Amino acid sequence: MEMSRERWAELALHPVRIRILRAVAGARLTTHDLVELLPDIPQATLYRHLATLVKSGLLDVIEERKRRGAVERVYALPAHGATLDASALASATPEDHARYFTAFMSGLLSEFYRYLGRDRIDFAADGVGYHQLVLHLTDAELGQFAASLNTLIGPLLRNEPGNGRVPRLLATILLPTDQPAATGDNPEPPGPTGGSGSTEGG
Repeated sequence: MEMSRERWAELALHPVRIRILRAVAGARLTTHDLVELLPDIPQATLYRHLATLVKSGLLDVIEERKRRGAVERVYALPAHGATLDASALASATPEDHARYFTAFMSGLLSEFYRYLGRDRIDFAADGVGYHQLVLHLTDAELGQFAASLNTLIGPLLRNEPGNGRVPRLLATILLPTDQPAATGDNPEPPGPTGGSGSTEGG
């Protein structure tokens, strides 16, 4: 389904809709599942945003089940995902990208603060971490890195919920940085992290 970047931003970059799309990513969830996964969202609000996402084509109803005398829908992301198509992304302005990235970061902050609000948190046991690394890569090495990462993650995206699996959010940001200024004729080589700087937690 083709959609202009303006329409996509209007529909997808709502805080509640971001959470719904993230919850459904890689899964098939019923309305009841979503109510349990997003307990802080009033049900009427959740139903309204689900209807908007389905109507816009950002979410598919893949099945309808009978549940206690009522029909319950099963939702999944469409085959093309819930992202901008290539042409809309290519024509997005810097201001558009600033809006998209702000929404992305706002969603991450929201998820992180929800995690911190749990009765018990344990970064090591929960597998929580945040890291910054600078990688020095040629274009060919970057392409190989992206292909290897897709090969690693692709099969995991097909995992179904259940069997002891915990939904875990993996967010990636990849962008070029400014070249560091040389401090002498023989600058120090990168450290063991492979970058000139690293920030991490967990």
